[in-house]
Amino acid sequence: MTSDREALAGFLRTRRDSLQPEDVGLVRGARRRTEGLRREEVAALSHMSVDYYARLERGDGPLPSEQMLAAIAQGLHLTVAERDHLFRLAGHQPPVRGGSHEHISPGMLRILDRLHDTPAEIVTELGETLRQTPLGVALTGDTASIRGPERSIGYRWFSDPRSRELYAEADHPFLSRLWVSGLREVAARRGPDSRAARFAEDLLVRSAEFRALWELHEVGIRPNEVKRFRHPQLGELDLTCQSLIDPEQSQALLVYTAIPGTESHDKLQLLSALGPRTLAV
Repeated sequence: MTSDREALAGFLRTRRDSLQPEDVGLVRGARRRTEGLRREEVAALSHMSVDYYARLERGDGPLPSEQMLAAIAQGLHLTVAERDHLFRLAGHQPPVRGGSHEHISPGMLRILDRLHDTPAEIVTELGETLRQTPLGVALTGDTASIRGPERSIGYRWFSDPRSRELYAEADHPFLSRLWVSGLREVAARRGPDSRAARFAEDLLVRSAEFRALWELHEVGIRPNEVKRFRHPQLGELDLTCQSLIDPEQSQALLVYTAIPGTESHDKLQLLSALGPRTLAV
């Protein structure tokens, strides 16, 4: 595909001008006069230098890679259609739509940005954390930064025993069945060439427990509404998990709350004071 630098620059400028700080989870300063977002704000949201992004808007910078385009699309809170348009303007084929891409819808991001005082995360159908609130990191660790198959909690469950330390030991047998059941369903839905199928093939070799559960052919197991977490500093927390599903993206926003007046509710209030957890992965 051929690129169109002028159209790319114009598209980036108009999308930046159309966004307000509140749209992307930023605080509007009292003396702010800028219409739309500043270039430095988009650059920060897209995890790139201000100079690089500014050159793209001027139309004289190097054409961005697919990875850079994905970061810009997320930083600008583009819809899937807008993301695909961005890729084409830069001369790239858009990512294949389906359950494997990581682009989060603007609506889902807006909701997450408003949950600054609540543990929450956005996950894929394979249990891969794409984004977390600060309290989500404080509760479970920075699981969004994990790369490779281990980013999937179901894969990590069978490949790294340390991942089980986050959950009450009495729940481990059920959670093992839950992850296997979910992986089997996704593999059937996405087909034999999918990442889900490759994860299953790998785990069949790596884990005797996974092999035994896979042979049961269980499907339809669903998570319990209340999840029991084991925090290294706070101890056990019983948290209710509510989910908001985005069927187009095959993603879910998970929000963790506690019943007021309970010990878990009191512990949840302390999370913000503890700061983010560091995972050894």
